[in-house]
Amino acid sequence: MNKQTKTLLIVAVVAIIAIIYFYPRWNSDTNSGPTPTAGPTTGGVELPVTVITLKKETLKNQLNVTGTILPNELVSLRPEVSGLVTKISFKEGQYVSKGTPLLYLNDNDLQAQYQKLEYTQKLFESQENRQKQLLAREAISQEEYDIVLNQYNTTLSDLKLVEAQIQKTIVRAPFNGTLGLRQVSEGSVIGTGDIIATVVNMDPIKIEFSIPERYANMVEVGAPVFFSSEATLDEAEGRVYAFEPRIDAATRTLKLRAQSSNKGGKFLPGMFVKIRFVLGEIDSALMVPAESVIPELQGYKVFVVGKDQKAEERSVEIGTRTESHVQITKGLEEGEMVLTSGVLQARPGSLLKITKTN
Repeated sequence: MNKQTKTLLIVAVVAIIAIIYFYPRWNSDTNSGPTPTAGPTTGGVELPVTVITLKKETLKNQLNVTGTILPNELVSLRPEVSGLVTKISFKEGQYVSKGTPLLYLNDNDLQAQYQKLEYTQKLFESQENRQKQLLAREAISQEEYDIVLNQYNTTLSDLKLVEAQIQKTIVRAPFNGTLGLRQVSEGSVIGTGDIIATVVNMDPIKIEFSIPERYANMVEVGAPVFFSSEATLDEAEGRVYAFEPRIDAATRTLKLRAQSSNKGGKFLPGMFVKIRFVLGEIDSALMVPAESVIPELQGYKVFVVGKDQKAEERSVEIGTRTESHVQITKGLEEGEMVLTSGVLQARPGSLLKITKTN
């Protein structure tokens, strides 16, 4: 057997083996025929959805923003004049009343001037009395009397000036409040730029915050504000008492301030607070979850449960938005059932299967 014949024999054997192996598979495929593909969902297939039954409720139109606690009053105490500290009459953290002396500066030279002027004032006072009697008897001229009277009055003015300078050597509490940490010591020489301590009035407190300009026309003095800090989870209530008469051009916001009682001292100046600012209340509002509202080019739409448990498309107009809900102002009525899930799969006329009603 030559080489060519041997090769042909090998090829023939391989072909026979292949036919034996694949023939049953070909036969099976031919008999089974093509597998039908799944067609589109028919109208008889129910779409599982959850719905909400509309009912009128009171809508609190509010904003969630952040703000800062401000003191009612805060002053860094500084002396009006330079001098040597001779006495400190307060303790750090002490509550003081308005007018309480807190620090004394050396006033020896001013006291000496004052005493000298007192003697001079007494001298001119007696001279003025004598000259008045003489003028009444026409023993002296009016001019002579006026000279003595002017000297007396000038001395009185000098006394008041020195007295005012002496008062400046005493630093007093400008209002009721709590003192901070002391920055000076007795024996130190301080100037008008040196801070002695801070005094803070923390009851009531002020809450400063800003809102977007689109709500500017809804702001009213007396509007309620609810706020809390990380130090206290309980909400406290305040009232808006003032706001800026202009919009901040950089942030496009309106700055407001509210005031609240702080009897327990829970809130400290500088605290960061979370704020619920109530702009107003709307009675008989129809609210739907935000996921129920579908935006369109012409506006908004929702799906409601219509006749025969089928989906019905409804064009609506919206009003106020909250964190999770939207007010419907037109297009829906109380008692209708609005889809809250399956909204994207629903089509007009889709057969619905309600799995949950809120």
